[in-house]
Amino acid sequence: MQFGTNTREFFDQTGKISNFAGRFFSSVAKPRFEAAEFFNQCFLIGYKSLALIALTAFIMGLVLTMQLRPSLVEYGVQSQLPVMVGIAIVREIGPVITALIFAGKIASSIGAELGSMKVTEQIDAMDVSGTNPYKYLVTTRVIATTLMLPVLTVLGDAVSLFGAYIGVNIRSVTSFQLFFTQVFQSLSYGDLVPAIIKTFFFGFAVGIIGCYKGYFSSKGTRGVGSSANSAVVLSSVLIFVIDLLAVQITDLLGLN
Repeated sequence: MQFGTNTREFFDQTGKISNFAGRFFSSVAKPRFEAAEFFNQCFLIGYKSLALIALTAFIMGLVLTMQLRPSLVEYGVQSQLPVMVGIAIVREIGPVITALIFAGKIASSIGAELGSMKVTEQIDAMDVSGTNPYKYLVTTRVIATTLMLPVLTVLGDAVSLFGAYIGVNIRSVTSFQLFFTQVFQSLSYGDLVPAIIKTFFFGFAVGIIGCYKGYFSSKGTRGVGSSANSAVVLSSVLIFVIDLLAVQITDLLGLN
């Protein structure tokens, strides 16, 4: 009985989120575009997340290099450390970790913000006043998350590779030029393009889930907290699902 109830809830939730996402695509095609709110959200979602992403990426590159080094030294291939770190960061670790940090910060923020507006009936007031609340609140935020996450990922990869360079030089001496020459020579378009493309889908998932959970938040402060928490959990799960699908597609296309 419990399994059947959970299954029905899963498909019901999936259908509602799909309908919410479909409404987004139809809303984008209709005028007018809220340009001022969009740029404001790009600033809040992108620029305000830059410091956290950069710090996390730097530590990730540094720690990954320090963890890999002993194993490579044991097999006598420590010279391949820049190559291995570069491929791992650009192809998989950088995009996924950046997306998860982004989901933790942005999905919860959007869920809590829209949830608070729902509880205080600000969304209903916007609808009554003639403003399209979906286009103003949801469309701008989803477009901003979709566009800002790839930018943050590229910047995060760059900072993470710099952290890896610092990690390499803790135990040995490698010039800046030699390190990054090895990294970039090992990378191809098959590494870069799929890794960047999937971050657009990561950003879209974070924006849609955060907006959905906040837009349909239940009444009371508990409902707002639940919306923020469930937005982070669900968007994080979707990031892993999208990443799994992306790996399968790139493997079928022979890009791995």
